[in-house]
Amino acid sequence: MTIDLLVHAPHMYTMAGEGLGYRGGESVAVDAGKIIAVGPREELEAAYTAGRTVEGRHHVLLPGFVDCHMHSRHAVYRGVAQDITNWMWGGVAPFEAAGTPAARTAGSRLAMAEALMSGTTTVGDDGPDLEGAAETAAAFGLRANLSPRIREVDMGSYGPGELYRFYPQLGQASLDACLKLFDRFHGHDSGRIRVLFGPQGADFVSKDLMVKVCRMAREAGTRVHMHFSQGSREDEQIRLRYGMRPVAYLDSLGVIDENLIAVHLSSATPEEVALTARRGANMIFCPSSIAVIDGEVPPAKIFLDSGGTVGLGSDQSPGNNNHNMFNEMKLAAVLNKCRYGDPLLFPAWKVLRMATVEGARAIGLGDITGSIEPGKAADLILIDLRQPTLSPVITSPMRNIAANLVYAGRGHEVDTIMVAGKLLMEHRRPLTFDLDQVLDDVQREADALSERATPRFRETDSIIAAYMRNDQL
Repeated sequence: MTIDLLVHAPHMYTMAGEGLGYRGGESVAVDAGKIIAVGPREELEAAYTAGRTVEGRHHVLLPGFVDCHMHSRHAVYRGVAQDITNWMWGGVAPFEAAGTPAARTAGSRLAMAEALMSGTTTVGDDGPDLEGAAETAAAFGLRANLSPRIREVDMGSYGPGELYRFYPQLGQASLDACLKLFDRFHGHDSGRIRVLFGPQGADFVSKDLMVKVCRMAREAGTRVHMHFSQGSREDEQIRLRYGMRPVAYLDSLGVIDENLIAVHLSSATPEEVALTARRGANMIFCPSSIAVIDGEVPPAKIFLDSGGTVGLGSDQSPGNNNHNMFNEMKLAAVLNKCRYGDPLLFPAWKVLRMATVEGARAIGLGDITGSIEPGKAADLILIDLRQPTLSPVITSPMRNIAANLVYAGRGHEVDTIMVAGKLLMEHRRPLTFDLDQVLDDVQREADALSERATPRFRETDSIIAAYMRNDQL
């Protein structure tokens, strides 16, 4: 039988079953974008004639990483919101308000290039004006869940105790933009691109619009991707407006269910986390972002203990500085070990699953990607184990590969990437975009955006402005 591709590697983690599904000396047969067989190399070579062979001589083969939640457009102003308490209004807002479609697209191209080159094959992107992000994911060959932001609150600054102002026309315009993107991209390229509905959070849309959006998403056959019980700001707004906490408020609306992808839960109580899991929602854990911008560790352990599914996300690079799933895996493990004083928590095998198969399940793609099994999409990465960070390789009496990937991997060890059987990077050379052009474009847009943001930055006069005056940046 003639097929498209045979992929060989001495080590493979399939993620089949409840562990890592390790296979030694086995290969993968790919045809028409899907995995059709996994087995010993000699058996597959005898059974199939491949149009092309991908050889990982000293590599480990994995399903591609799933970055469940990012704000790709923010990469155009990477690193502007660290070491600050009010990171949104004091750090991000001056730059966000100065953004343009061209700047946001340049940011998306940078973020997705970085993600792809560090092993991510599926991105979950959230934000306004996602046309450029959709076009980028389509052109780069990534699998993508896109969540156009639905929001009724303006970008003005608000002080403590001040209720956000709702503008129904903003809410309708953002919903219309979501529907427009849905019509254009949902199901693109055999479902590689999907569009979700993205109310920004309980505090950013009115009660009526929240209920309407969640109903429309279900009717359209897609999911709701939402910041959920994100922090004290949201807690205060919902308390002032409705006299409730966010989880109780959203539960009273009947919108916490299996169709909800709940991001963060960083201010939810243990009881609220358990309720969310019981309702069937899935959680996205962004360890590096929330640790940097809020000094907190979201309650992923409690969600897992309550029977829920958790995926990992890189969130936004103004706060956490990168879109690299190696960073998220390591911090997911380390932060939880430190939070609970228990070195057994979040072992390497578990966070590796969270970055692949469990992340895919969390965003509704578990039947498509996340593991190496016949019938799944051929979303595969080869990681070079002869890099200093991952050497030496020990396979007996125990294997050190997974531990080194999680605790020592940096991303540059990723050698070759494919999505739906199409090669996107080979031997560290991107095949679907010009990296130099991506970097040139984003620098040009960042220079212009920073100039536009300067007046509001100075007016805001946050602690970051003080850092600048004190020569601390």
